[in-house]
Amino acid sequence: MNILVINAGSSSLKYQLLDPESGVLLAKGLCERIGIDGKFTYKAEGKKTLDAIDVPMPTHSEAIQAVLDALADKENGVIASMSEIGAVGHRVVHGGEAFNKSVLIDDAVLQAIEDCIPLAPLHNPANLTGIRACQKVMPGVPMVAVFDTAFHQTMPAKAYMYALPYAWYEEDKVRRYGFHGTSHKYVAGRAAVMLGKKPEEVKLISCHLGNGSSITAVDGGKSVDTSMGFTPLAGVPMGTRSGDLDAGILQYEMNKRGMGIDEMLNALNKKSGVEGLSCVSSDFRDLESAASKGDAKAALAREKFAYEVRKYVGAYAAAMGGADAVIFTAGVGENDKGIRSMVCQGLEYMGVKLDPAANDVRGKETVISAPDSKVKVLLIPTNEELMIAMDTAEIVK
Repeated sequence: MNILVINAGSSSLKYQLLDPESGVLLAKGLCERIGIDGKFTYKAEGKKTLDAIDVPMPTHSEAIQAVLDALADKENGVIASMSEIGAVGHRVVHGGEAFNKSVLIDDAVLQAIEDCIPLAPLHNPANLTGIRACQKVMPGVPMVAVFDTAFHQTMPAKAYMYALPYAWYEEDKVRRYGFHGTSHKYVAGRAAVMLGKKPEEVKLISCHLGNGSSITAVDGGKSVDTSMGFTPLAGVPMGTRSGDLDAGILQYEMNKRGMGIDEMLNALNKKSGVEGLSCVSSDFRDLESAASKGDAKAALAREKFAYEVRKYVGAYAAAMGGADAVIFTAGVGENDKGIRSMVCQGLEYMGVKLDPAANDVRGKETVISAPDSKVKVLLIPTNEELMIAMDTAEIVK
C-alpha cells in the first residue's frame, strides 16, 4: 500500500509518497507560495526533477491536484493512477489531550483539531486546510491524522503538570505537551531494534537536535518526560529560541526596554537561542566555522547548547532510574560530531563512553559508543514521514 504523506503550512505543502512496508520513498516534493503565484518541486528516482516550476495554486486544493498529477504522470510519474494511493497521512502539530495516538479522520476529529487551534495558532489551521484540500480532491480515500504531541500523552501528571494555579490547567489546559513526538517515536523504535530488544525492555534518552531541539525520556516504548513544554519554546536553547529561562527576565526587560508581550515573544522565538548568544547565526555549521576561526561567542553558543543537552540527559537518566542508550537524531544530532562529543563529555559516570573514530560519521544509522560503553550511544537519522506512513497504513488496515 502506497501512502501519501502531507505536511501542510499556511502557504506551503510538503509531500512524500512512500511504501511503508519496504520503507521505499517513491517521490517527494514541495508546493510553495500557495495563494500567491505557485511554485512546484517534484523529485523521484530515475525521473526528471521539476524544480520550483510555475504552477497556479490559488488554494491548497490546486496544490494537492498538482501533486497527484505529477505522481501519476505517464512519462515522469511513479504510479499508474490515483487508485494506487491507499491513504493519506497528515502531520498535525497539536492534538491537545484529545489524542494519544494517530487516528482516522472524521468530522469529530476535524472539530477536535480545530478546538486545539488556540494551542497552536500558526500550525493547526494550516494542517486543517491541508486535510480539507485532500478530502476535496481525493474523495473516498482514507485520511489519517498523526499528531506531534500524541507520543507524549503517556507522560505522568508529575511530568506534564506545571506548579501553577490548578485552575489554569482545568480551565485553560496549561500543561507540558511536548513536540517532535513522531521523530522520537521513530528513533526509539529503531533503537530497540539496534539493541536487539523489545521496545518495552529499554530505557532510552532521545536527543532530537536541530534548529528546533527537544530531549525525550522513553521508558518501555513510552514517553515519560520531554523538554519542550506548553509550546516549543521550552527546553534547551535552539537555533533562535531561548529554551528554559527565568520568567522574571520578561518583566525586567519589558519594563526597561518598553517592550510589549508580542515583541518579547518574538525576541524569545526568533532572536534568541544560539543566534542571539553568538551574534553570528542560527546555523550550527556557521557557528562551527566561526568558532574554528577564534570567535569566542560562537564557541560559547555551541558549548552552552551541548551543556544544556547534557543536563537533560542526566536528568532523564535520573528520572528513569538509568538508561540503556542515548540517541542522537535530526539535523545537528545526525551531522555534528563536535556537538555529540561535547554532550557526551562528562557522562562517563552514568556509563557513557563515546568512540571518537565511530563518532566521525554523518547521517548514518550506527553505534558511536565504545564497545565497553555500558550505555550505548546511537546515531539514528530520523524519518518522520516514514513513521507517519507506517501509522497511517496500520490504522487503515
